[in-house]
Amino acid sequence: MVLFSKPSQTHLNMKSINKFPLSLVTCVYGVEEYIEQYADSIFSQTYTDIEYVFVNDGAKDKSMQILEHVIEQRYQHLRKNIVILNQKNQGLPIARKNGIEQARGEYILCADPDDWLEHNAVEAILKTIKESRADIVYFDLVKEYGHRQSIKRERSYTAATKELWIENIFNYKSHGYSVTKCFRRALYTENRIYTPILGMHEDIYLMTQIIYYAESIVQLPLTLYHYRKTNKGSMCAQNTATRHIASSRNLLDLYKNYMHNIDNSPIKHVAGGIVMRAGWHSLLHKYDFTKEYPWLTDAICDTRISSRYQTGLLPQVIVKIVSCIKKRHRKS
Repeated sequence: MVLFSKPSQTHLNMKSINKFPLSLVTCVYGVEEYIEQYADSIFSQTYTDIEYVFVNDGAKDKSMQILEHVIEQRYQHLRKNIVILNQKNQGLPIARKNGIEQARGEYILCADPDDWLEHNAVEAILKTIKESRADIVYFDLVKEYGHRQSIKRERSYTAATKELWIENIFNYKSHGYSVTKCFRRALYTENRIYTPILGMHEDIYLMTQIIYYAESIVQLPLTLYHYRKTNKGSMCAQNTATRHIASSRNLLDLYKNYMHNIDNSPIKHVAGGIVMRAGWHSLLHKYDFTKEYPWLTDAICDTRISSRYQTGLLPQVIVKIVSCIKKRHRKS
């Protein structure tokens, strides 16, 4: 098992580091109750000749000790494939960034240690990659609620419909989960991919960019991932206002990165939806986003009301009126 105290902060040359067909990247923090089940699910895959990258995001509980024990007791034969990156707590987006940058696989699959994979997930994904050589292979998941399950099927997309896919992700008609999308690592290293500032909707932030740069996309119509919905410590367990504010801050940061060239960016068709949603959340929760994003008022005033956005038409009208009044008062 290879140990690193500080993850690499630089992009590596893909041609020289592709040692594995796939790197499974896992960020560890506060999951001592679940990590043994997760570890068993990934180490007992029907195909195990992959790289396992664990990013210890400054975990304060026994998560890492349990992981080490599981490896020591049951999976010694995989030690040469295991990388552990130790870092101070920086949050999921930075931890995942560091894991992807350190990975040596041609493809990246991210997974969360409070979830688990089907025993043949990696084999099925790599079989599809071998047959298609696609930049992205995506699949279905099942949400686990303890005594019941809910299978979440994805729609069919190709590279030709990737902009529709991005739009549907923002409108909750498709899933933005990064854990259901195995992507070619070169999409990350050979393009400028911005890192989310917060954990809420960091999947949407990241995958919008990855999908945009993909030249080939293949659907694998299998349910391969189990998403645990009973973890009270997860982001989704936070109250509505906290989630809305964090989500809008994240997506406004994504907007900010592309705002000077939106027509040639991953957010071309969803930019208006981002600012309208932020404007509505600002009114709904009495949170002034313009302190951090002073350009938001102008962006809302310049955005047309549209039924294609996730925010309803009436809230958009209200947001636009309020913003235009603010803009007028600012100029007077």
